[in-house]
Amino acid sequence: MHSKQSKWLWAAALLAYAFLYVPLIIVVVYSFNDSKLNAEWVGFTFKWYDMLFKNEQMLVAARNSLLIAIVTSVCATVLGTLAGLAMHKYKLRLLPLLVLTPIAIPEILMGVSLLIFFVMLNMTLGLVSVALAHIAFCIGFVAIVVRSRLQGMDESLVEAARDLGATPVQAFRLVTMPLIMPGIIAGALMAFTLSIDDFVITFFTAGAGASTLPLQIYSMIRIAVTPEVNAVSTLLMVLTLCLILLASKLAPSALRAE
Repeated sequence: MHSKQSKWLWAAALLAYAFLYVPLIIVVVYSFNDSKLNAEWVGFTFKWYDMLFKNEQMLVAARNSLLIAIVTSVCATVLGTLAGLAMHKYKLRLLPLLVLTPIAIPEILMGVSLLIFFVMLNMTLGLVSVALAHIAFCIGFVAIVVRSRLQGMDESLVEAARDLGATPVQAFRLVTMPLIMPGIIAGALMAFTLSIDDFVITFFTAGAGASTLPLQIYSMIRIAVTPEVNAVSTLLMVLTLCLILLASKLAPSALRAE
């Protein structure tokens, strides 16, 4: 009986994983297809990647995405780390609600609200508004990772440092910071990945003059899903997977859902 149930569970799991990953595999495979059509396989080629790196609009969009992602990861890591430390130390009920709400609300709602907020401030939409929007929703993710790391830390080490004469700042710099550093780095990588992949919030806050990689891909697929789109999607997928794997290596427990 148990063996039969196990087979059904395995079959359901395989179907679920196939639904998730087969479309991604198809995109990767057809990025090497020597045909403009995604309907049939003609032959192997790297020419779509060569065309991609000669596409000026795509290069500008990639540069904008990388710049925004770097600024977002730095700022969100600093603010998210402070928020994680505050949530761990003070145990205030309202604080986690304030920090983590941007994670829970729908992206389209957050994008519209940020657009209205920037318009009320008479702020010109562009790379700065996109970076501010990305920082706003990435802080919560960094705070979760850092707080998770703090919860697994042995507090007696900090107390021992204080007993030996260390000031609060020295105890934090020499004991707490090294212990939570994997969580901080993992949070920074998560912020970078979320920022470079984001489309919905970027769509509302970018304005007319600033294009990022997801926006550029969207403008291309409105005409057709060309092999060039498959190539850039593959590169973006590889970058995202590498960053997620690196983050999971640095802080495996921190990336598990609480």
